[in-house]
Amino acid sequence: MTARGQLGREGEAIAARHLEDAGWTVLERNYRAGRNEVDLIVRRGRTVAFVEVKARRGTGFGHPLEAITERKKGEIAKVARAWMHARGGLRGLSLRFDAVAVQFGSARDASRVPHVDHVADAWRL
Repeated sequence: MTARGQLGREGEAIAARHLEDAGWTVLERNYRAGRNEVDLIVRRGRTVAFVEVKARRGTGFGHPLEAITERKKGEIAKVARAWMHARGGLRGLSLRFDAVAVQFGSARDASRVPHVDHVADAWRL
């Protein structure tokens, strides 16, 4: 796995723990529908969130959430529709799209605790 891929997986694990600590249950990790994928699908009460996680080391390329493009949002929506269809529609649940940014310290400051920023209902279709 590349260093970038490893950073992404580590960010996803940190995001999952952060959400679980906030009372969410992780239903799926890296759920795929065709070529598209959503990092996490989580549930708390009657709310299901499809979560895109972006991890960065440092801020040289801007805030991690700036990397979630309109194209990526559309891909996640396709995955969400496929996931819901596979489960018969999930009546009575509220569905939304969330984003989680995980910012690690620079390579020189690897001991620093990552900063996690959860944006609920980050975008709408």
